[in-house]
Amino acid sequence: MMITRIRTLSAALLTCGLAFPAAADWSIDGETSVLHFLSTKNAQVTEIHKFDSFEGSLSDSGKLSVAVDLSSVNTAIDIRNERMQEMLFNVTKFAQATFEASLPESMMDLQTGDVVNGKVNGILALHGKAVPTSFSVQASKVSDDMLSVSTTAPTLIKAESFGLADGVAALQKIAGLKSITTTVPVTFSVTFEQ
Repeated sequence: MMITRIRTLSAALLTCGLAFPAAADWSIDGETSVLHFLSTKNAQVTEIHKFDSFEGSLSDSGKLSVAVDLSSVNTAIDIRNERMQEMLFNVTKFAQATFEASLPESMMDLQTGDVVNGKVNGILALHGKAVPTSFSVQASKVSDDMLSVSTTAPTLIKAESFGLADGVAALQKIAGLKSITTTVPVTFSVTFEQ
C-alpha cells in the first residue's frame, strides 16, 4: 500500500512511505525521486531546499529502509551548503539520516493502476537521535515494476528533537539573521523500481 523512501534528509529529516505487492525488493530511483525541506528566516522569508543523494529499499516482507546523504544538502548557495554540512548536520560525525519502518501486510497488495492513501510510521535517526516519525503518503502502482509514492502533507521535523537547535542558532549567528525557524516541513516524491 505505501512505500516511502527519501533521499536526503533535511534539517532533520526524515522520511518515507510506500506500498507494493509482495514479490521482490524495490529500490528508489534516484533520478526521478526528490526530497525537499523548507526553512524560514527573519520570520517571513521561506526557502525551498533539497537533498541530492538518498537511497532506499523495500523488501518483500515489508521492511522499508531509507538513507539520506546529509552532505548532499542543496540550498542553491554553496557557502550555505557548507555551513549546514559543518555547523548543523556535522557530517564528519553524522554522515546520514535514516528512516526505517515495517509496513503491514495490508499495505503491500497493490495492483497496477491502484492508488492508496495511508500513513507510514517509523523511526527517523538523525544526528545521533532516533525519533518516531510518521509520513502521510499516496502510493500509486504505475506498472508491475514501478511504484510512485508522494507525501500528501508535509511532516514537521523539529530541530530540538534531534539535538540540532544549537546548530540552527550557530547558522543564525554567522549569517547575521534575526531568526531561523527550528521546525522544518519535509516532503518527498519518490519512484520505486523492482
